[in-house]
Amino acid sequence: MSHQTFDGPDATQIIAKDGLQPRVHSRDALCCGTFGELLQGQLPVGSIARDPHFLVTMPIALFARAHFMPIAGTRSVTVYPSHKVKAKRLAENLVIALGASGGILLLQSELAEGKGLASSSADLVAAARSIAGCFKCRVRTSFIEKLMAEIEPSDGVMYPGVVAYQQRECSLLSFLGQMPRLAIVGIDEGGTVETVDYDQRRGEISTNQRAEYQELLNRARIAIPKGDAATIGKIATSSALLHQERTPKKHLNSMLKASEATSALGVIVAHSGTMIGILLDRMAADFPRKLRSVLARVAPFYNSPKIYLTM
Repeated sequence: MSHQTFDGPDATQIIAKDGLQPRVHSRDALCCGTFGELLQGQLPVGSIARDPHFLVTMPIALFARAHFMPIAGTRSVTVYPSHKVKAKRLAENLVIALGASGGILLLQSELAEGKGLASSSADLVAAARSIAGCFKCRVRTSFIEKLMAEIEPSDGVMYPGVVAYQQRECSLLSFLGQMPRLAIVGIDEGGTVETVDYDQRRGEISTNQRAEYQELLNRARIAIPKGDAATIGKIATSSALLHQERTPKKHLNSMLKASEATSALGVIVAHSGTMIGILLDRMAADFPRKLRSVLARVAPFYNSPKIYLTM
């Protein structure tokens, strides 16, 4: 992240150019994913600027890695794997903005695609960081957001820690702090969800539900800086239940029962994906016992859960 700056939201220009010939032949960069969202919904009309849709991230220790190799005399970027067309588009727009040469962009990811783990956003941010680092340019986060907004809604993973984020606008609402050390026992209901398609068909919600989302966001702003894992679990569960009518999860009730039976923190979902998880406090003295209990409760309806760790 050494070539990405987190200055004010209106500072969209690229800064501190130090020549556009790379001092190295390539540059690696990483970006983490997120297990769905701690919270996602719509705020009351007029409570924030522009679009009321928002989310709160749940960063996890799985990553997309980008490796950019410039080729002098070209503006095009060849991306491997070739189906990563969103990363290709961002990479080409960025090298044009930099006035730099194109090249080859290699992407590797630990994040399954179309599941709600921010795989696309992580690819785009890692690609931007790799290109900026290759040419020793410092690029403002808001410029990366501008490029991403032209492609699809974003998950806010370009920021360190937990953020409240306007995904349609690709705009930061607020930095909330660091997530406590949690584990997520996650299951995948199968299939995929394409971010742009999902966002286009999502409808509006009632005034009462908007007020509920505002209250949940207010609670998150207090709980996350305090490391209040119990409240974080309740917020995630409330958001999962509120969203069930829009993207139903067939295993949500089973996961809720498993969470309650084991005194876990609650459940979390990929609101625009296929994942559901049960939250556990890794720092609790009884964490190993609770983890075994959750796995035993999940096994009858899902035989291969995975364990995800928060950043």
